Amino acid sequence: MARRGKILLDRETCKGCFLCIRACPGKVLEEDRKPNSGGTYPPKAAHPENCTACGNCFEVCPDSCIEIYALEESPA
Repeated sequence: MARRGKILLDRETCKGCFLCIRACPGKVLEEDRKPNSGGTYPPKAAHPENCTACGNCFEVCPDSCIEIYALEESPA
């Protein structure tokens, strides 16, 4: 069974560098069309079902805007 994860993004501290989007192998993240209070367009979890909690996005985020949680796998 594939590993599943959950991503949480802090929209307000994000500066919109999109390093996380490029680092995500599951194409979970996309640019949000709604700006944050600073006028930056942060990423959003457009495809959260693809998250495997690999941590790539967390590792590349220069502003610590991302939290990743590994979800328990349900028995088959």
